[in-house]
Amino acid sequence: MCDHRNPVGQWFGPDADAYQPRAPRRFRPQKIVLTRGSMTRPERRAMAEAICAVYPEAEIEHRPEIPHNRIPFSGSDPLAVHCQGKKTLVLGEHKSAVRMSSEQGNACPNYWHFSPYGFCPHGCHYCYLAGTQGVRFSPTVKIFVNLPEILGEIDRTARRIGEPTAFYVGKLQDGLALDPLTGYSRTLIRFFADHPYARMTLLTKSDEVDNLLGLDHRGHTILSWTLGPPEVRDAFEPDTPTVNERIAAMKRCAEAGYPVRAVVMPIIPISNWPDAYTLFLDGLLSAAPLQRITLGSICIYRAALTLMERKIGPSNPISNALRANPDRGADGRLRFAIGLRVRLYRHLIEVIRGRRPDLTIGLCLEERSVFEALNMAGAVGCCNCVL
Repeated sequence: MCDHRNPVGQWFGPDADAYQPRAPRRFRPQKIVLTRGSMTRPERRAMAEAICAVYPEAEIEHRPEIPHNRIPFSGSDPLAVHCQGKKTLVLGEHKSAVRMSSEQGNACPNYWHFSPYGFCPHGCHYCYLAGTQGVRFSPTVKIFVNLPEILGEIDRTARRIGEPTAFYVGKLQDGLALDPLTGYSRTLIRFFADHPYARMTLLTKSDEVDNLLGLDHRGHTILSWTLGPPEVRDAFEPDTPTVNERIAAMKRCAEAGYPVRAVVMPIIPISNWPDAYTLFLDGLLSAAPLQRITLGSICIYRAALTLMERKIGPSNPISNALRANPDRGADGRLRFAIGLRVRLYRHLIEVIRGRRPDLTIGLCLEERSVFEALNMAGAVGCCNCVL
C-alpha cells in the first residue's frame, strides 16, 4: 500500500529493488565527474560507484565542491567545448528539477516538467538545447541522483493542483537514453501509476525500453517518440537509433499497454521531401497504434545554428531555408518562413488524415498565425506534452 504521508518512500526504502546499471548502446563517456551531492548519502554513493563500474576505462574526477553545471573545460572554442561535454557524464543533484514551462511568444500551452537527467548523449546537429544558456556553458550529459526529492516535489505540486496533471520529461533531456544506467523508469512509472493526480508524459529518441516492459503503469505514463524520415535521421541525427528501431520500440510499448504518441519534428525540406515524408508516415501509421501525433518545424536559437553549421557546413537544407527568414521570432527562435512551414504542415496533415482521420494532430512550439493558416485554431494546446 502507498503511504500517503510518504508516497515516495516505498520506492527508495530498504525493500526497494536493487538495479544493476548497464551501458546504453550509444553512449560511452570518456570522463565521469562526481559533483556536489553525488556521494553524500549511502544510496547515492552506491549508485555512483555502480555507474562508474560500467565504464572502467573512463577517467573519474571527484569534484564535491562544485555543482553539476560548473564543469570546467579547456579552451574557449564553443564547438570544442560542446564536443568535450558530450563525452562527459556528470552525476550531481538538481534542487530545482520540477518547473513550470514559461514559453512566451508562441502558442505553447506551457506545462509542468521535471529533470531526472540533463542534456542528452545523442548527437542531433539541429538540437535547440545546444543554444540555450544552460547547455552552452555546461554541455555535459547529466544524471541527477536526488530522484526521491524530485518525486516528492512532484507529489506536493500535483496534490496542490488537485486534478490529473501531466509532468513532462523530455524538455531539457532525452527521457530514456540513459535509463539503462539508472533504471529510473522502473521507479518513475510505478510512482505515477500509484499517484491520484500526477501523470507522466515522456519524450525520447531512444529504443532502450526493456526496463519499461512488465510494469503495472495503469495508463498513467504516456510515451512519445521523436522521429522522421530515414533521410533526416541519416543526415542530421548521428548516434541515434534508426527510425525502424524507434518504431519497433513504440510497438513493444504499445503492446505493453502504454499510450503511445509520435512527434514528427523537426520537419525539414530535404530533397524530395513530399515523397520522403509520405513514405515515412505510411510506415509509421501502419505500424504504431498512435494516440496522438504532433508536428513541429525547426525552432532553433542562433547559437545552436552556429554550432550546427560548424559541424556540417553552412550549406544544408536547414540553413538554406532559414536564410529566407533571418529574423528571430517573438520567442527568440529562428524558424522557416511562415509560407514554407504552412506548406510542410499541410502536406503532412493531408497524409495523416488520409490514413487516420480519427487521429488527433497538434503543432509544437508554433505561432498562432500558423494554426490559423491551417484552420487548426481549435488545436492550440492539444500537443504532445499535455494530457
